[in-house]
Amino acid sequence: MGEIWDIYDVNKQLTGRTMKRNDWNMKDGDYHLTVLGIIKRPDNTFLITQRVLTKAWAPGHWEVSGGACQAGETSFQAVCREVLEETGVDVSHADGGFEFSYRRDNPEEKDNYFVDIYKFNMDITEADIHLQTEETAGFRFATAEEIKAIADRGEFLHYDSIRKVFELSLIHISEPTRRRGIS
Repeated sequence: MGEIWDIYDVNKQLTGRTMKRNDWNMKDGDYHLTVLGIIKRPDNTFLITQRVLTKAWAPGHWEVSGGACQAGETSFQAVCREVLEETGVDVSHADGGFEFSYRRDNPEEKDNYFVDIYKFNMDITEADIHLQTEETAGFRFATAEEIKAIADRGEFLHYDSIRKVFELSLIHISEPTRRRGIS
């Protein structure tokens, strides 16, 4: 039967209805739920992955792991599953968690959705990464500044919607420097 997604209302409440994956015939006021999982290391770099070139949409672009929440799954279960599938990293017991959610309305495409953003703080290395080759062509650990530069070239997905997670990282880095400068 394929992957099934729950349908939510405009208030992000379950409606009790479901849809087939990528069956873009949603009614006004219907939404599905997606998740993005951002992994930040103690050295203030973030794990980003590159989409395979065979993807129909945005091949070769950089992103953070994520995907759709399946029917019956919580947002947290979905983000843990997606990050594990795409990178081999288990974030289920990591520090951090839910950051914020945003809603995207696309009535012309009949694809309305919510995106739950998670940030996990983990001390991982390249050896911990095991990519899902159907989804990802590569990965790297990048600073917030490097991610912004990739986004400025138009090569980082969802950046404008999630940039505050990266920007907060810059603020936290620069606060001690500012305090030292005032003293």
